[in-house]
Amino acid sequence: MTIKWGFLGASWVASTALVPAVSDANNATLYAVASRDPKRSQALNPSKVHASYEDIISDPEVDAVYISLANHLHLEWATKALNAGKHVLCEKPLATSYAEAKLMSDAATANDRLLVEAIWTRWHPRFARVVELVQKGDIGQLQNIDSAFTFQATFTENYRLVPEMGGGSLLDVGPYQAHVWAALALKSAEFKIQSASANFGPTGIDLTTQVSAAITESLMVTALTSFEQDEKQSLAISGESGTIEFPQGQAFTSWKEASSIQIGDHVENFAPVDPFTLMIEAVGNRINGESVWLPSLRESLWVMDMLDRIKAFSR
Repeated sequence: MTIKWGFLGASWVASTALVPAVSDANNATLYAVASRDPKRSQALNPSKVHASYEDIISDPEVDAVYISLANHLHLEWATKALNAGKHVLCEKPLATSYAEAKLMSDAATANDRLLVEAIWTRWHPRFARVVELVQKGDIGQLQNIDSAFTFQATFTENYRLVPEMGGGSLLDVGPYQAHVWAALALKSAEFKIQSASANFGPTGIDLTTQVSAAITESLMVTALTSFEQDEKQSLAISGESGTIEFPQGQAFTSWKEASSIQIGDHVENFAPVDPFTLMIEAVGNRINGESVWLPSLRESLWVMDMLDRIKAFSR
């Protein structure tokens, strides 16, 4: 069955990444869009432009909803869509807090519908290969995961600058790093923060957050998020017998570019790929009853809990 998607919002990521992904997917079509600006909705070239979000979730032709609204609106519209019987793919972060994410998860369970966090990098074949190498024990028992995702933000009048709308660097680029922890170490994760600090901007958001924590007795993690430092994406995963690094391609947001990983002296290369398309296809396949991998709600809830704890500790 071809999944008919309804988009709530016509954001940059929706228009730039998700529209082409739906177009290229073998099981999807962009059926409807609703946003604050009908012209922006029409620019996405859906079969229908709806006047409101309510119209999308009440449209019987819509099978699944993609939500790319400001972070503080995820809870409201994901829950409404789930209660209306729609499957939901929701932009990261899943919510602005663990409490909100848990309400969304409960709604998905009550309505027997999918709720998937659109942490698209996890569908990248390079990321999948890293998970495979770690699970096979190719670098031995994990000891350190060190990461950073920073850039100098130039946006203005953006929800990322407003605390009440779920703004700040931790919620914006922290999920990429926390999902690495979830993918590699969630089975034994405890997460004890050793240090965390933040630099807050004039609007009250964290411009920079850094954290050091222990996930197990033997595994340490460090992470850095920033809207005010030079652009950098780095990820190093170290075990007792080896280290995985990312010498080519953005560590977290490699999109339609060649990429690689280095395990000791060995380099594995990956052809350009669109993980957004792989994500759309995977969600559609699961809706159609196929047994395919998706990031679990347990992982997304754990990530939100970690972000909550880092935020509280750094204040």
